[in-house]
Amino acid sequence: MKSLMMLWNTLAEELASWCGTCATRDIQTVSRRCEDEGLSFLTITLSNFATDFQKSLAQGFVDADSFLSFQKRAGLPQFLGGFLHLIFTPHDGKLRDDPSVDAIFAVRQLTLAFSKILVDCSPARVERAFQGYITCEQDLKQLVISDHDMDLFTRSSDALFSDMFAKADLDVYNLDIIPKHGPGATADRLKGNLKWDQKEWTERLEAILPFGEVAMPSWRYRYLLERVDFLEPGAERPVKVITVPKTLKTPRIIAIEPTCMQYVQQGILRSLMRAHRKDDLLHSVIGFDDQQPNRVLARHGSQTGSLATLDLSEASDRVSNQLVRKMLRRFPHLAEAVDASRSRKADVPGHGVVRLAKFASMGSALCFPFEAFVFTTIVFDAIGMELNRPVTRALLNEFEGRVRIYGDDIIVPAEFATSVRNRLETFGFKVNDSKSFSVGKFRESCGGDYYDGMDVTPIRVRRVLPSSLRDAQEVASTVATRNLFYERGLWQTAAYLDKLLDRVLNGRFPVVGRESSVLGRFSFLPNLGEKQCTRLHKPLVRGYVYKSPSPENQIPGEAALLKFHLVRLNSDEPIPDGHLSRSGRGQSGYLKLTWSSPS
Repeated sequence: MKSLMMLWNTLAEELASWCGTCATRDIQTVSRRCEDEGLSFLTITLSNFATDFQKSLAQGFVDADSFLSFQKRAGLPQFLGGFLHLIFTPHDGKLRDDPSVDAIFAVRQLTLAFSKILVDCSPARVERAFQGYITCEQDLKQLVISDHDMDLFTRSSDALFSDMFAKADLDVYNLDIIPKHGPGATADRLKGNLKWDQKEWTERLEAILPFGEVAMPSWRYRYLLERVDFLEPGAERPVKVITVPKTLKTPRIIAIEPTCMQYVQQGILRSLMRAHRKDDLLHSVIGFDDQQPNRVLARHGSQTGSLATLDLSEASDRVSNQLVRKMLRRFPHLAEAVDASRSRKADVPGHGVVRLAKFASMGSALCFPFEAFVFTTIVFDAIGMELNRPVTRALLNEFEGRVRIYGDDIIVPAEFATSVRNRLETFGFKVNDSKSFSVGKFRESCGGDYYDGMDVTPIRVRRVLPSSLRDAQEVASTVATRNLFYERGLWQTAAYLDKLLDRVLNGRFPVVGRESSVLGRFSFLPNLGEKQCTRLHKPLVRGYVYKSPSPENQIPGEAALLKFHLVRLNSDEPIPDGHLSRSGRGQSGYLKLTWSSPS
């Protein structure tokens, strides 16, 4: 933790010089409170400070309920007081007419630098997260949506998505579903290439997407059916609910799907995304692979106040299965395929196997798209009700460029923010007040934070700082963080990390460009290299490359043929060499010293 404190101190001193203030007392406060509270002060307490700070920016003043764990003077916290005085007036805590944007960035950077560092939570916090998962399920089971509200929802969904769903429905009917396996874990513990040799299928899947059609190279290999265990609904394998690091305050809950379910989900997802990309209007409103449009709108909203950014708590876990069923009721083949590939039960540590009311948790390939479809429907439902107009494609076209959905990051016109919030709550969703903004000049969406059109996105340290070459992932992460600080103009902070990395990498920390595979430092000065390649006559540098090879897992003959054909159909990229003998995510990485191009 000492190295993280030193990094914070360096940041504080540099940002203080930016703003023409002093951070000496702030550094003393951090040192004292870290001794008393440990790492949680840097990761949790400072993050809570940032939440109160953003709330104060939005409402235009500091209220008495903010910054409760910090001493105040004249209404403002003494901690980071030099920066805060450039933003709020010290006598009444009101936002200045011309607050310093550098100071706003500084406060956010100093309080959020370690908010998402990958450190395991305490067992108590993990158990609390699992309990929250169960509580969310109970809330969904008790949720009552009136027939009137449900009718409005279904009519709005039909108006927005009928064409897209119809195309995917036809794909299912024609068995034009091309599944694939991902690199992640599965509930039945199959990894890498072993997933292609499936021995488990469900009767629900067999009824709509037969194993012989989607999981065998062809019917010539029908003898493979003798090796498959077809599971009745009551015997299906539940998803395995686990936690992964998110913040030290709370972990992220995800569900690991059975291999057969994830395999089919990927095929349905491909069909939906193909139809979505062909619909220019939907593509402009709902994003799946590009967050930049959300950031552009968030910046615009911060400058003009015309757009609001909304964020939801437990978004995916609060999408009720009944909403998805209502959306797909007119598309029987797609509805049956989506339902058949949906896991109905979850194995939750400490709580056993529970029946799911939610559509799906994070981990399902269909979770992200359907939550976006549901949120888009509710948003336009709210706008239509406010305008006393039915939801139509014409209404969608009218609000193109003013409404944008990316997962649970929602952007709407500010005048409809309250209506949208109320409508979301009608369907059981919870708006995260601390991350939703409709007044003031602060907006955030998809990792971009803006105040009055200026970027105030903090640079976050994702892993603890390395102490030796054995800390391969930490080295790679710290190099990336160092380069972000450098490009942001925080050169003293980058220089501090340069010294640390130079020591860890035994002096092999060269200047490189963005495309180089070598772990090196970016510079606005040209990278000339250390020597010339005698064969290609281009500059070379000597440095470390991060390697994380896929584990060995040889694939049997029939499964290899299936993988070859489906990988080719799913991607235009060349099939990598050795893909039949190695596959999946590497369990650990290492650093290799080599000569390579700096650019």
